[in-house]
Amino acid sequence: MSMSQPVNFQSKLNLFSEHWSPKVVAEMNDYQFKLVKIQGEFTWHHHSDTDETVIVLEGSMGIEFKERTVHLSEGEMFVVPRGEEHKPFAENECKVLLVEPRGVVNTGETGGTLTAESDVWV
Repeated sequence: MSMSQPVNFQSKLNLFSEHWSPKVVAEMNDYQFKLVKIQGEFTWHHHSDTDETVIVLEGSMGIEFKERTVHLSEGEMFVVPRGEEHKPFAENECKVLLVEPRGVVNTGETGGTLTAESDVWV
């Protein structure tokens, strides 16, 4: 999909309300930019083949790892290393931009009820 118009994050975020269900808003080469709303706890998972970039647009969140927890506030980003098991969480609703290769499943190889359909555009 080519971009002929700027992407407005807020207007795209207004188009959906579900949590833990990333929506694609743009692509660059083989990478997708996905907006997601998160709240509560996600599932432990990892991505064997890729790093994952998390950028907090609004709110705050944490990413739990086996040995540490990373806390992110609005305007901050973190790159989750490939293969490292992690569990995102947010006490209150947090709006996030994810940058990752096309086809990445949100729950990695873990699966389960929080697995979202991939490649859904908004």
